[in-house]
Amino acid sequence: MATIKEKLLRFLYDRPLKSGSRVGANYEIWHVLGMGSYGITYTAEDKMTGKLCAIKQLRPTKAKTVSGIRSFQREAELMRAVSGSGFPELYDVIEQDGSYFLVMEYVDGRTFEDLIFEDGRIFSEVDTMDVLDELCTLVSVLHTQGIYHRDLRIPNILDVGGRLKIIDFGLACYQDDDPEDEDPRYPEKQVMRAVSPSSDFYHMGHFALFLLYSGFEPSQKKERTWEEELSVSQEFKKVLRKMLQIDSPYTEVHQVINDLRELKIMVKKR
Repeated sequence: MATIKEKLLRFLYDRPLKSGSRVGANYEIWHVLGMGSYGITYTAEDKMTGKLCAIKQLRPTKAKTVSGIRSFQREAELMRAVSGSGFPELYDVIEQDGSYFLVMEYVDGRTFEDLIFEDGRIFSEVDTMDVLDELCTLVSVLHTQGIYHRDLRIPNILDVGGRLKIIDFGLACYQDDDPEDEDPRYPEKQVMRAVSPSSDFYHMGHFALFLLYSGFEPSQKKERTWEEELSVSQEFKKVLRKMLQIDSPYTEVHQVINDLRELKIMVKKR
């Protein structure tokens, strides 16, 4: 959790680049796409080809730290290692006047955050299982390479013409990495940032809850658990409880995929 001093430094020094700024020899910044704890992402144009791209800048305050630069280098390495239509392609890595940039494929899609909170999209139980199934298939590509994303939230999963794409590898790491971002003061953060498959399963469990809550309308003021509020089959609740580590957790992604596919067949027959 950022201190007041850290927040003040971010405000003073982490201001986005202006529209029209140049990155490297070829890229011109258009506008800010988003800002995260480690980076600022822009849309930009490759002036050599006229092609639209996305550029992620390491926050200037992070660029002054060894851990920040190490995180940037790790993200670049991981993006080079991952290929396929479910992940953005890395085009270039640029260091310029003490600033660090990743130039990558611009993905023209809608995040699930956009779909739920802006578009008002409602996901049924079967819809949620279908999305989770496809997401798990992409995650299996990462896990096969010993990579854990560790940030599979609704802003980082895109729907691109009906297909999923995972973005933002800022917190991703290899299975033998020591990213130094766990905090013993916050047990949930330890689970979320664990260097193991369980971190991705935990995030995907919460991702699924966001989808399921998209159609929820509270009928009473009394606060209840998600299991009490959501009209979800007991079988799917069991899957979610294992993903959320409430019950004995999954250890491999193929276990999640197998359970989801068996459950989808069962539910669709009803």
